[in-house]
Amino acid sequence: MMNLASEKKQFRAEAQANRVAAFEADQGRAGEILAVRGLPPTVSGRSISGFAPYQSEISVMPLLTALAKAGWITALPVVIAKNQPLVFRAWLPGSETVPGIWNIPVPPPTSSEVAPDVLLVPLLAFDREGYRLGYGGGFYDRTLAKLRAIKSVTAIGIAYAAQEVPSVPHDAHDQRLDWIMTERETIAPTRS
Repeated sequence: MMNLASEKKQFRAEAQANRVAAFEADQGRAGEILAVRGLPPTVSGRSISGFAPYQSEISVMPLLTALAKAGWITALPVVIAKNQPLVFRAWLPGSETVPGIWNIPVPPPTSSEVAPDVLLVPLLAFDREGYRLGYGGGFYDRTLAKLRAIKSVTAIGIAYAAQEVPSVPHDAHDQRLDWIMTERETIAPTRS
């Protein structure tokens, strides 16, 4: 019998391959589609964190650009240390970044910290109950738990439709997404 950690590890390899295939077929269109569609209509707030696309992730830069033009405070996440929540720094699309952990672009340390109302969350796989499979570091689970303890926060998973699976392996500490946006649809997860 496989334990949850082993099950997630195996699941990650399959999910990564699915996302790479979707990314190669997409040729950069998904990010533009999300920007045109915009956020789900019930999502509100003044600040939003996106992410610099890593490997085969959908680029949320077109969406962040549109939201910044509409007056939102935009930010990017920064990994400070292993087993710690993410920190978010204010960042306008097109402005300066510096290499962060894994060489992912992040705002410079001089940028002000932001506690976003909305988080755009990368993932490897998702299901219709709002569970996501990430890279295994737990950064978004810790971050969402911390933010949700002090304020209302909306987490929106960003994925290709091909990343959907019937059920993501999860346990009690895994934080659910409030929405999932794919190039095909915006999904409001069910709660069972």
